Amino acid sequence: MAPALEKYAHGPLVALWRRPGLTPRDRNMVTIAALIARNQMIAMPYHFNLALDNGVKPREISEIITHLAFYSGWANAMAAVAVAKDVFA
Repeated sequence: MAPALEKYAHGPLVALWRRPGLTPRDRNMVTIAALIARNQMIAMPYHFNLALDNGVKPREISEIITHLAFYSGWANAMAAVAVAKDVFA
C-alpha cells in the first residue's frame, strides 16, 4: 500500500533496534511504555508479543501497564490491559 513507508520500516527502524546501547528486551519495555502513554493500540499486540519473545515476562508487562496508569492516564492503561489480555491468552 505504501512502499516508501515499508522501506523506512525495514531500514532505519531495524538499525535502531540493533544499536548496542540497550538490549532488545530493554528496548521492548521502553517501546511498550511509549505505546501505552500515547494510546497506540494498533501497535501494541505486535510489540507485546515481541517483548515476550525477547524475555519480558507477562507480569513485567502487567507492572508496566499498572505503573503507567498513574503517569499516562487510567484509560490508556485499561486499553493496554485489554490488548495484553488477548496477547497473553
